[in-house]
Amino acid sequence: MSEQLDTSISKNDLPTMSVRRPYLAIVLNLLIMIAGFGALLGVEVRELPDVDRPIVTVRADYPGASPETMDAEVTSVVEAAVARVNGVKEVRASSEENNFRLRAVFNPSVNLIDAANDVREAVSRVERQLPDGVENITVIKADADASPIVHLAVWSDKLQIDALTRIVEDQVIPELTSVEGVADVNVFGDQERVLRVLLNPMRLASYGLSVADVARVMQDAKYDVPAGSFQSREQEVLVRANASVIDPSKIEELFVREPVRIGDVASVFFAPAEAESWVLLNGRTVLSLGVVRQASSNTIAIAEGVVEVVDRLSKQMPSITIETISDDSLFIKGAISELLTTLAYTILIVVIVLMIFTGQFRASIIPTVAIPVALIGSLAAVWMLGFSINLITLLAMVLAAGIVVDDAIVVLENIQRMRTKGIKTRAAAVLGTRQVFFAVMATTATLISVFVPISFLPSTAGRLFQEFGFVLAVTVSISSFVALTLVPMLASRLPNREMKKEAIGIAGMLEKFGGACKAAYAKPLDLVLRAPIIMVAICGVIIAGTYVTYQELGEELVPEEDRGKITVRLTGPDGVGLPYTDRQVEAVEKILTPYVEDGVVERLFTITGRWDLNRGQIDAPLVPWGERTISEGEIATAVNKQLNEIPGARGRVRRGNSLNLRNADGGLEFALIGSNYKKIFAETNSLVQRIEQEIPWLSNIRVEFRATQPELSINIDRRRATDLGVDIADLATTIQVLVDEFEVG
Repeated sequence: MSEQLDTSISKNDLPTMSVRRPYLAIVLNLLIMIAGFGALLGVEVRELPDVDRPIVTVRADYPGASPETMDAEVTSVVEAAVARVNGVKEVRASSEENNFRLRAVFNPSVNLIDAANDVREAVSRVERQLPDGVENITVIKADADASPIVHLAVWSDKLQIDALTRIVEDQVIPELTSVEGVADVNVFGDQERVLRVLLNPMRLASYGLSVADVARVMQDAKYDVPAGSFQSREQEVLVRANASVIDPSKIEELFVREPVRIGDVASVFFAPAEAESWVLLNGRTVLSLGVVRQASSNTIAIAEGVVEVVDRLSKQMPSITIETISDDSLFIKGAISELLTTLAYTILIVVIVLMIFTGQFRASIIPTVAIPVALIGSLAAVWMLGFSINLITLLAMVLAAGIVVDDAIVVLENIQRMRTKGIKTRAAAVLGTRQVFFAVMATTATLISVFVPISFLPSTAGRLFQEFGFVLAVTVSISSFVALTLVPMLASRLPNREMKKEAIGIAGMLEKFGGACKAAYAKPLDLVLRAPIIMVAICGVIIAGTYVTYQELGEELVPEEDRGKITVRLTGPDGVGLPYTDRQVEAVEKILTPYVEDGVVERLFTITGRWDLNRGQIDAPLVPWGERTISEGEIATAVNKQLNEIPGARGRVRRGNSLNLRNADGGLEFALIGSNYKKIFAETNSLVQRIEQEIPWLSNIRVEFRATQPELSINIDRRRATDLGVDIADLATTIQVLVDEFEVG
């Protein structure tokens, strides 16, 4: 039966128009590429698609407050206000000595800026209900417990710690927070310059004075209030009443009570504040700055902005040194670079395969044109849809590199088949493309129907692959347009093919290879067609084997990663001070020191007193992957075993992950809910014991609630105090000054 051809080339369909008007086809495809290049200049580059949930953190300080007091008078009030904010999915709060932290997680559809504003308004409404001593209420558009994406160390060989702290707070931190996407900068190791008044209780008693008397005088030492203004016909003058005293010698001359001066009962001097944390970099005392990114922000852009700020500040302030300890963007850039290399290899392999099986260099180049047009053009869709260039979209492009040439190969092969029948090249280009036009369209529609549903998967996994499905669908659509326009236009420029001759040289070898493959394929194909039942049975066995194998496979959202950084976090008993925690940190340093000596770890960066005096952290950035033979996971496993042997502190290795998931390395997490902490704590301990007995393969079980803070209670007899004429507020001030310290102003 002879093949019926539609030999009419007068139609104005897409293939005909492309062959007749080649410049039109070229310009249309160039416009697609120009749009892609233009989008490349403005599209965002990040590690993974934006799957971060909007997170807002509230924190505040209440000096001298116990965890119970903080929870009852501060945390519960703020938590109730934040919980009523629209769109809140989860609220977690922790009350500790002197401070509290609250973490509000919103639904993915909520805008982070709107969420932060709503939380800020909710906190401001209940601020008057909080005790007077609550201070530094801060609302941050990020998870306060999130690891900083960039760690900086600041030190100086010329400045004292208090002077260095002032420079960091006044000049360095404002510059860092001005970088777009930065939510907060965590500071450790800082000690401000404060004016200290060291009281002598014996001399106070000899003069019949109390601590509260001195405190009242100090509260008035900084006296600067606006007193209004004088007005005349032509001038207005502001009036300021200023009686401030800040010089130590002048303060010592202030009268507590005639004729007793402050200098008679105390000594006044400037000195650094008490250290709340110690930070060391390879044994050198430094200040630690941790740049925390906002949820949904771009890690690479933030890191580049921080580098620019550090370079600018280093030139402006030669007296201080700012060193980058760790930078999460390096891992992201390395991963993207590797994926781009893979994409280049993919394109090269596709071209080589086409050359082998077409046997003609000029003809094999034509389908490869579809690859750059489709991939570069898809960048325009990435920008228009609000997506980013990330590992997922690049993975889609790697996969698409092999798919986008399918339509072009189908069109070219049919054109080549028409040419072998003696049809002229231009006619073959039109007629061959027209024959497979609907086949190409059907293939494209099928691929789109397969990939697009991936973008609508539920949960975090669905949001992670949303860009994957759409990018593949757009790339395949562009490739079909290229196959129906550019491919026939280029094929029509090939020289007319003579009647088939015996090929010689490399072409002959390739033709013989193709004939051998064809013969090898014909035998099993004939067998399958003769016995279809056997083939169906084999397919059934394969499907059953696949199902059984799938049941045995493990499941995880993201695989184990080697991000080139080991972080160890320690928690000591409640009530211990910095010296105790520092000894535990030194024990961890001894565990990590062999890795430094072996050239695996670049440096050791330790923080003693991270948020609380009994907490410590050790950061150990690893050398680049090519310079070590041991992986991050192997180091973490070995270190965790040794951490279990440290007495007096619980330590664990914390590893980062691409999705920035909290406790991603901690396995399961449970929450027991109730109104009585003591009862909940007792039930929690019972649950932990049962888990340890019945599920022995679960290890490192931690209970976040701890009621072990040592406490000394002072019961005040209000009746006796009234009889003795002692004011309760003065008594509280006296106790606070004698036990700890009292901050004035």
